[in-house]
Amino acid sequence: MKDFKNIKSFIFDLDGTLYGQDLLEKIFGQVSQRMGVFISEKLNVDLKKAKELQTNYFHKYNTSLNGLIIHHDISGPEFLKYVHQINLDFMKKDIALREELLKLDAKKYIYTNGSVAHIEQIIKSLGIEDLFDGTFDIVEANYVPKPSMESYKTMIKKFNINPKESCFVEDIAINLKPAKKLGMKTVWIKNTEYWGKKSSDEDFIDLKVKDVCSLLKEINILKVA
Repeated sequence: MKDFKNIKSFIFDLDGTLYGQDLLEKIFGQVSQRMGVFISEKLNVDLKKAKELQTNYFHKYNTSLNGLIIHHDISGPEFLKYVHQINLDFMKKDIALREELLKLDAKKYIYTNGSVAHIEQIIKSLGIEDLFDGTFDIVEANYVPKPSMESYKTMIKKFNINPKESCFVEDIAINLKPAKKLGMKTVWIKNTEYWGKKSSDEDFIDLKVKDVCSLLKEINILKVA
């Protein structure tokens, strides 16, 4: 853990990372449902077929949208705008997370396969919208999703960060592999979701934690020690 004391930049995933795994189904469940409806309407297929395409494209291309762009020339902005129109009224401000982020003496960024609009509505709901130094979404990645190395390099260039002085925090384990190759410290948010835990026993993960708040609390204690 002492290796994290001198980290100058933290890159956080969004869904399932900045908020708990207990909220993932409530939030991403809505997104997933709207994806199915969008695909059904755009491709003129029933919902069952739409869900099959959604799942198959996700597993083959790392996002359903990537597969839709490749095979059906779907408009990325139109897709993202539609699927992220969700209800977050049930979310509460995370006071503990806000406190730890405020204490963290380092740059803080968000890197997601979702959209900037989705980032904004999530972090506003959590009450942490003013605490980040930058965001990087799927549009800025030219619709090339994690874990493509190309996308990580674009993100690094945008933020002008030194990977060897950075830490990447994710709930999908395989997304940490490129970060580790680039020299970053890697932290996996432990979960039991099939896609999330796949490859979580490999050596490209430096640390496993239950949530972001507990991680930052330990790091903040180290930094003042």
